[in-house]
Amino acid sequence: MEGAGPAQPVLRLSNITKHFGPVVANDGVSFDLHRGEVIALLGENGAGKTTLMNILFGQYTADEGYVELFGERLPPGRPRAALDAGVGMVHQHFTLAGNLTVWENIVLGVDRLTAASLGPAKVRARIRDLSARFHLKVDPDARVGSLTVGERQRVEILKALYRDAKILILDEPTAVLTPQETDALFATLREAVGQGLSVVFISHKLHEVLAIASRVVVLRHGRLVAERATKGATREELAALMVGAEVTAPSFEPTQPGPVLLSLKDVSTSGEGRATGLRNVSLDLRAGQITGLAGVSGNGQGALSDLIAGLEIPAAGEMWLAGSTPRSWTPRAAIAEGIARIPEDRHHTGTIADFNLTENAILETYRSGFSKGGWMNWPDARRFAGDLIDKYDVRCPGRDTRIRLLSGGNMQKLILGRVLEGEPKIILANQPVRGLDIGAVNYVHGQLAEARARGAAVLLISEDLDEIQRLSDVIHVISEGRLSPAFARGTMKPEHLGAWMAGHGFEETTHAA
Repeated sequence: MEGAGPAQPVLRLSNITKHFGPVVANDGVSFDLHRGEVIALLGENGAGKTTLMNILFGQYTADEGYVELFGERLPPGRPRAALDAGVGMVHQHFTLAGNLTVWENIVLGVDRLTAASLGPAKVRARIRDLSARFHLKVDPDARVGSLTVGERQRVEILKALYRDAKILILDEPTAVLTPQETDALFATLREAVGQGLSVVFISHKLHEVLAIASRVVVLRHGRLVAERATKGATREELAALMVGAEVTAPSFEPTQPGPVLLSLKDVSTSGEGRATGLRNVSLDLRAGQITGLAGVSGNGQGALSDLIAGLEIPAAGEMWLAGSTPRSWTPRAAIAEGIARIPEDRHHTGTIADFNLTENAILETYRSGFSKGGWMNWPDARRFAGDLIDKYDVRCPGRDTRIRLLSGGNMQKLILGRVLEGEPKIILANQPVRGLDIGAVNYVHGQLAEARARGAAVLLISEDLDEIQRLSDVIHVISEGRLSPAFARGTMKPEHLGAWMAGHGFEETTHAA
């Protein structure tokens, strides 16, 4: 990745400006990308990164400015033109058809004659080859609607790689990959870059930016505010460029946990379709303690989340809340017991896209907090939503905005506020900072630390081992529905946790038993 590219850039964005009503998403942004170069596009949530890339890819049309690819102006608003010119994009939010198989999704949009000449068998074979080379395990014949979030992200990456893109836009591509999978992907990207691939890399994981990119371009409030080489840069410098000020991570001092608030004893669940169920899981969630759950996506995290949230009941084993077994277990019962959730998928299970921010802010509490005698108290609901927007820095035009118009990070902030303002006893935090910028990550972590300090039990489910090790008082690993013993903070290195994530520790535990 060292060395200058040719004088002629493969990509040039010139004075790109884009408005959404009164909101200026991009304000005169210009930069170049050369052959065999990786540049990182950095910025806070809502800084305009995804909008800029959607303009490049032809999904949006710029109000001003233009895009050049290989010296030729790209016709605005035409994704096919971008694809034909050799641009591939891995979107932050999935663009997959759930009723089709993996291989059918991957060939969608490929020239029909080309696809027909290859035939399904050759298409599947090529996908398996790409999966092996990039360590992105996925079954070509699986229906996308049955896949986990992590598996769907792998399909998005494979879809772009299948088209032999010359320029690859990666929008948070490693959000659901393990550290080992990320390392393998980066190794392949480096090889491809050495052969001439050019990459625009969007990520909030600054250690990844420093590992893969040769240059960073920083947006703040839609404007380009900095451009510099990564050589010699630090995470702290990049974070300060993004936020405009020094960023400090919250501290997590050791504490003495309180009583057990939720307990599972030898619990198993049936699992549905391809989803992995739980296998004889025992787990205690204690007041004033953060319990971290590490694992590769699709290994039973969804089943555990659904169980705690009241969406599933045990097929075997026992569950206790504050020492007693609940008579019936439903989402409403879970909320009544003081359980609040930050769901893994903020789009499909965390929000309703066409509801506004006020309606989404009260989704789980409208009966108890904003309704009386069958009538909604909308003035109070609007005040509540306004308070969340202010307190949690949700960047939006206003509380009547449809939530689908917000960036993913700002959606997450509203969900976080909705969860924490009720001061729940138990917080189910499933990938709570996925796709968030460094400032927002620190804010979310700080809020979880405060919840812990006031006595809440927090179950932190994350595929980011750095996050798990930094926040958790105790750590479990889940693999194929099995749960490891509890490891105290600081007793396990990342490579040891990685071995458990791969299932290597469970055999020894089984034999010992």
